[in-house]
Amino acid sequence: MALKTILPDRIGFGTAPMGNMFRAVPDEEASATLDAAWDQGIRYYDTAPLYGAGLAEIRLGELLSRKRRDEFVLSTKVGRVILDEVESGNRELGEKGSLFEAGRPNRILHEWTADATERSIEGSLQRLGVDRLDIVWVHDVAQDFHGDDWLGKLEEARTGAFRVLTRLRNEGVIKAWGLGVNRTEPIELTLALDEPKPDGFLLAGRYTLLDHDHALQRLLPMAEKQGVGMVVGGPYSSGILAGGAHFEYADAPPEIIERVRRIKDVAGRNGVSLKAAALQFSLAHPATAAVIPGATKPSRIAEDLAALHEKVPDQFWRDLREAELVSPRAPLPGGM
Repeated sequence: MALKTILPDRIGFGTAPMGNMFRAVPDEEASATLDAAWDQGIRYYDTAPLYGAGLAEIRLGELLSRKRRDEFVLSTKVGRVILDEVESGNRELGEKGSLFEAGRPNRILHEWTADATERSIEGSLQRLGVDRLDIVWVHDVAQDFHGDDWLGKLEEARTGAFRVLTRLRNEGVIKAWGLGVNRTEPIELTLALDEPKPDGFLLAGRYTLLDHDHALQRLLPMAEKQGVGMVVGGPYSSGILAGGAHFEYADAPPEIIERVRRIKDVAGRNGVSLKAAALQFSLAHPATAAVIPGATKPSRIAEDLAALHEKVPDQFWRDLREAELVSPRAPLPGGM
């Protein structure tokens, strides 16, 4: 099923921050933020077992379990099974490293087999307090691997998670499945397969104002040709485009800080907020079904919704193009 027919709006809520990403978020602050999202009309929520070793799912479940199931769309991910066993010391989370240090201490099994996929879905349903999922993403299947190893993990997913999710979709248990990654290569390889075929993908950080060239070269033309939709995760590039200091889950390097400064200068001259520029750029591509910014403060929800509807003059986009701050191949709002 096409993502655009499943998702209720062009903006959703990404719950990685609810898993204590970067910092320990008090329960009351997390609850207030989720309540604000619901109260202001957000009806698509994306989560994952990895986010705080199940913490984000638990917090989201406290909200959604009080709502009628047909009132919202929910996606989560497979590839990580959260065990009851508590782990001490540093845990190996690849390039996401210490992101969720303040999350739950449960041991995380990284596996994309058929059995692990079914166990992951069962665990997510329990933590979320719901009886079904709408979309399931295969999470980070190639993110933390190099050389032949990540290709082996992708093959594990192809013969395991992909087939399980295809069966569940065909049986009507879920509406759609795809990959949830922050690299384009595994999606390109999956789209090149004859079977199984995903319905869409969640691409984190790779179709933003700061980083979109690679996605435009191969992935997005392939997606458009096959009618496969994209959900844009991390539209603020880990926060640097929303006034934060992080890029790619770490402190932003000098060259990124300078690029953001140049974009800010263009935005300031045109009376445009950086959040509006970021969200509306990501949404302008025909393949994009939704963006899912995250937040840990209730006030951020209103900011995101205002940015979504802010009037951005065409001159701003022309100025960005002239300054070579966006790719000449990137579709821009207004059909530019």
